[in-house]
Amino acid sequence: MMAFPFYWMVMSGFKTNDEIFRFPPTFWPETFLWSNYIDAWHAAPFARYILNSIGVGAAISLLQIINSSMMAYALTHMRFRLKVLFTGVVLLGYMIPSTAVYLPSYLVLSKLQLLDSYTGLILSNCVSVFSIFLIRQAFMQISHELVEAGQLDGASHFRILWTIITPLARSTFAVMVLITFIEQYNNYFWPMLITKSPDLQLVSAGLRSFFVEGGAYGLKWPQIMAASAFTIAPLLILFLFTQKTIMQSVNMSAGVNKN
Repeated sequence: MMAFPFYWMVMSGFKTNDEIFRFPPTFWPETFLWSNYIDAWHAAPFARYILNSIGVGAAISLLQIINSSMMAYALTHMRFRLKVLFTGVVLLGYMIPSTAVYLPSYLVLSKLQLLDSYTGLILSNCVSVFSIFLIRQAFMQISHELVEAGQLDGASHFRILWTIITPLARSTFAVMVLITFIEQYNNYFWPMLITKSPDLQLVSAGLRSFFVEGGAYGLKWPQIMAASAFTIAPLLILFLFTQKTIMQSVNMSAGVNKN
């Protein structure tokens, strides 16, 4: 039942406009019109949109690994004043919806002259309260005695973090990367708000441009279905190869929300 909408989307990309709206519906095209996919691919720079989304999502995932790891390590295995207060601030930030900070974030990027740039897209999403909380929960399960043993051997906090703690929590990092990448790949409102150049558009904003500005919406449904199919293809491929990890991520994220 969950796979049927994807099947319908892919098959509709091969149909004519009249066949899509035919009743009773046809679940198999009378004639496979491969030209619909070719026309949709050439109607807009979808290759650029997909590469933008993959590149931005990968860069944000990498930066979130670094930031979240350091913050989670400090909150779990370091002793300093106001530690409880910092932990409370992180938890409070998790309760604030992302849309509530769009305006101040936009003003900050404007002051830094980072609007309409890859740097602005990446830096504005390089810190995630959810990722910090998720990694913190994983680091809390690691014995503090390992940290003390590393300190006795003269290891710095950075070396303890990257050579002792991080390898023990690699499954959680894999989950975090998948969640972050899928979220950023599908991100729509914020990238559309801070970017205006067509060369910087991500998949979601590019599809909207194809639908509305290209005049396809309401007129070229086979091309719309075809464009939606090949833009979502990277995520489907990712799911096929990492479905067990993604299912684990659903369970872990549900546990974090519950906690």
